Amino acid sequence: MSYTTDVQTIFKALGLVLPSDSPTGLAVHTPIDGSLLARVAVSTAAQASAAIARAHTRYLSWRDVPAPKRGELVRALGEAVRRHKEPLGRLITLETGKIVQEGLGEVQEVVDICEFAVGLSRQLYGLSIASERPDHKLLETWHPLGVVGIISAFNFPMAVFAWNAALALVCGNTLMWKPSEKTPLSALALNGLLLQTAQTQGLDVAGLSELLIGDRLVGEALVSHPDVRLVSATGSTGMGRAVGVACASLFKRSLLELGGNNAAIVCPSANLELVVRGAVFSAAGTAGQRCTSLRRLIVHRSIYASLLASLARVFERLSVGDPLATGTLVGPLIDQRAFDAMQQALAQAKEGGAQVHFGGREAVGEMSAFYVRPAIVELATQSGPMLRETFAPILYVVPYDSFEKAIALNNAVAHGLSSAVFTQDLREAELFTSARGSDCGIANVNIGTSGAEIGGAFGGEKETGGGRESGSDAWKAYMRRATNTINYGRTLPLAQGIKFEV
Repeated sequence: MSYTTDVQTIFKALGLVLPSDSPTGLAVHTPIDGSLLARVAVSTAAQASAAIARAHTRYLSWRDVPAPKRGELVRALGEAVRRHKEPLGRLITLETGKIVQEGLGEVQEVVDICEFAVGLSRQLYGLSIASERPDHKLLETWHPLGVVGIISAFNFPMAVFAWNAALALVCGNTLMWKPSEKTPLSALALNGLLLQTAQTQGLDVAGLSELLIGDRLVGEALVSHPDVRLVSATGSTGMGRAVGVACASLFKRSLLELGGNNAAIVCPSANLELVVRGAVFSAAGTAGQRCTSLRRLIVHRSIYASLLASLARVFERLSVGDPLATGTLVGPLIDQRAFDAMQQALAQAKEGGAQVHFGGREAVGEMSAFYVRPAIVELATQSGPMLRETFAPILYVVPYDSFEKAIALNNAVAHGLSSAVFTQDLREAELFTSARGSDCGIANVNIGTSGAEIGGAFGGEKETGGGRESGSDAWKAYMRRATNTINYGRTLPLAQGIKFEV
């Protein structure tokens, strides 16, 4: 069975109709062998404008639905996704090249955030605040924001949407989703399930969650429209900078989840078995194409040689190949652009005196696909390509002598997403997670940099964008806050004791 037929079978299993091929549509290729999966019609500017208008109109009624009732839709969506976990996971693998288990793991993230949001639908609470005036009270209340625009990246074609959509829906907003042009089929499937679920509940689906397929021009139309009140964008720092500036010029909110040049510090007391396991998954998982992938390993000089030897043995035997095959741990890069960026970074590192282990192209099936063996790059100091993010499986390793210096190295890059320390020393762990420690939004102890749970707020600092998604109080980004002063007395005293008699 061809992968094209496979996609059609998956949509049929979901009870959805795959839009018929458009000869001039967006070509979707699988990174497994480079073959064509489908051609998808691209949204025009007029269609984008009409979709946003529908979303705004639907928001005006959706905001009046009680939040627990809105939560029922999200609960039903989570159940539908759980029922179809296998075909959805396979579709992710076909479109992104992730190994099967990682595709299934992403689908589980969709289920998990739906469950989280259902509980949240009964906890959209504000505050009561003491007033300085007699017979007065202050309240903080939260209200739906409007149309929420979501721009998602190829590497998590379903989870990123779900992190935003589940919260935004229970908060009373409607959705506009612009997926990566590399993974529109996953978007068509998940958004189709959402609308299918809404229909079974007797809901009007027009404008509830609209899908925009296309390139940067479609994204610009989404960002610039005045009825889109929040843009949550996941992708490169360059893309995020453009979105952030555009939103700021229109005084609308942006929630930016951008790149990460993530580091882990390995201390002399570290359990090296945990280090190897955590570092290999974080660096090589998803072929290094996660924003939380481990890029930099900062190792105490006393254990540097032994740890490097252990890592090299594991990297050498990592199973690189067809992500649909049992036992494969590293699938392909998304495309040639990713492969070229990896090879350029390795070449630059060599020119700077680094010792490069592995990183070459692997012969797997048709050579129109881009399989690589994850690379280890030894550097004497943190410099060159180690200072920037390359979206590929490259693990830079550098020694350190003092823990304070290691923390300084961790923080000495433009991004601030995820970080980790491996240590059995309580003081080192506490210092790393303190205000004087890691400057990242995620600071882990004895676990790698990737694999965040939905219960915690996800996001980072500096050029990572500063946004937060998923758990904790991230829901507040999707609502507007109002402060209410209520006078239940018979006089009208002014604040600050001001006298103004008329």
